[in-house]
Amino acid sequence: MKRYFLIISTLIISLVTFAQPSWVKKATKSVFTLKTFSADGALMGSSTGFYISPDGVAVSSFAPFKGASRAIIIDAAGKEYPVSYLLGANETYDVAKFKVEAKKLQPLTIVDDQLAAGNAVWLLPYREVKHVTKGTVSNTETFNKSYHYYTLDLPTDEQHVGAPLLNDAGEVVAILQPSTGSESANYAVSARYADSLRITGLSINDPVLRSTKVKKALPDDEAQALLTLYVAGTSLDSLAYVQLVDDFIEKFPASSEGYVYRAQLAADGKDYASADQFMDKALKVAAHPDEVHFSYSRMIYQTALYQAQPLGGWTFDKALAEAEAALAARQMAVYGQQKAYVLYAQKKYDEAYHVYEQLFDSVMLQPALFYEASRCKQQLNDTTAQLALLDRAVDHFSKPYLKEAAPYLLARAQANSSAGNYRKAVLDLNDYESLMRTQVNAYFYYVRFQAEVGGRLFQQALNDIDRAITMEPQNALYPAEKASLQVRVGQYAEAELTAAECIRLAPDQSDGYLFLGLAQCLQGKKAEGAKNLQRASEMGDPQAASLIERYSK
Repeated sequence: MKRYFLIISTLIISLVTFAQPSWVKKATKSVFTLKTFSADGALMGSSTGFYISPDGVAVSSFAPFKGASRAIIIDAAGKEYPVSYLLGANETYDVAKFKVEAKKLQPLTIVDDQLAAGNAVWLLPYREVKHVTKGTVSNTETFNKSYHYYTLDLPTDEQHVGAPLLNDAGEVVAILQPSTGSESANYAVSARYADSLRITGLSINDPVLRSTKVKKALPDDEAQALLTLYVAGTSLDSLAYVQLVDDFIEKFPASSEGYVYRAQLAADGKDYASADQFMDKALKVAAHPDEVHFSYSRMIYQTALYQAQPLGGWTFDKALAEAEAALAARQMAVYGQQKAYVLYAQKKYDEAYHVYEQLFDSVMLQPALFYEASRCKQQLNDTTAQLALLDRAVDHFSKPYLKEAAPYLLARAQANSSAGNYRKAVLDLNDYESLMRTQVNAYFYYVRFQAEVGGRLFQQALNDIDRAITMEPQNALYPAEKASLQVRVGQYAEAELTAAECIRLAPDQSDGYLFLGLAQCLQGKKAEGAKNLQRASEMGDPQAASLIERYSK
């Protein structure tokens, strides 16, 4: 009898072994378990995963990565390897693609194989060769135009989430999804979809990827990787950003851009010697050295502009030399503009103007160039040339003006006002207001008020000073200016009320008392007026004494 049961058992084992596909033993080497951990080392989650390339690219479930700081995999031989970085993730379909630091791997082959209802699939779990499970597809759906989502008749366990589902030929067609609680119905998403996941230049702002602290890969495309550096500059802390730039340099050692970014970081930290070294490296690998010289000049210029004493030899002279080196390598308008910036900072206004003058035929930069050249003429006290250049800047635009014209209209208004051309200034300020209506403030209306007073546009001036008061009711300057104008145009009773409001806002300043006293005197209230003028005089107002002498008689 014992011999009989032994024979039966042997036959059963033989039949089970025979029932396993021939590829199972080899394929199981590709499957691993993924474990993720928090910053303090606590286990966050785990799932099954598998390699899809011999250099360590793998896929698994994304859920364990959420909130995690570190991840590892344990392969079929029990060896542990760290996850280097994520290559993509999708939370909706719970898949992640990542790189593992391991070599000589046995990947599974992913195929574009749409399975139909009734087709067989094999679940390949982690290190459980004797329990490879066979199931069938009960339904197939298409998403994103070309990928497939399967409903399966296949009993599974929670630990199998992320495991590969293979066809009869041992090729991967799908990845097991989390169970919905049914004993037999389960779901799987196309493995080809998981393989399609990519990191782009904007992925750094992807909320799914941001939900994990596990490192993310830089895009393989250099332009996209540079976009990542640009976007990350405002979203990462300084240490993380330095690491990101270092990763870029490691991935693209022949790109000058990484060294330029690294130099800027060093300069921001006032480590100018290191910044110089990184810029030297950038120049050695640069396909276009002029671009590096230009970046170097801007970096030095910005540093020298805001420091009292030159640091690390970063002077305007050095910035000028780099701008000239860029121009010597290639004649570009923006390089000439940079040279002019430096000359202006050195107070070499005439030289800076001549550089701008040579660039006036540069179409892309015309308005800005005329404006910048006008500043040189302003410093040289050549008002006629300054206004002519500002006219050329504004003439670049046609009416109705776009917002791009606003800064040039404002600059011309200020120049005309300084030159005594008050009504011309008011016209430009009116156009500026129409363009920037939601951004003008009380000070803008005060500036236009002053121009309107200068142009003897008194009613417009009173309207604007009222706007300024409404926008900043606690600023005592505005009612003082209003009272002054009201006295000037003969609105003495109104000036008396305005001056009283000025005193209420600033009782320790003389302006309110001066205009109150003057308004009272002009209305025949000389005794009251004299007292307020005397109060202004005692507070140090230089006009009060002469007014007391005039109106006390």
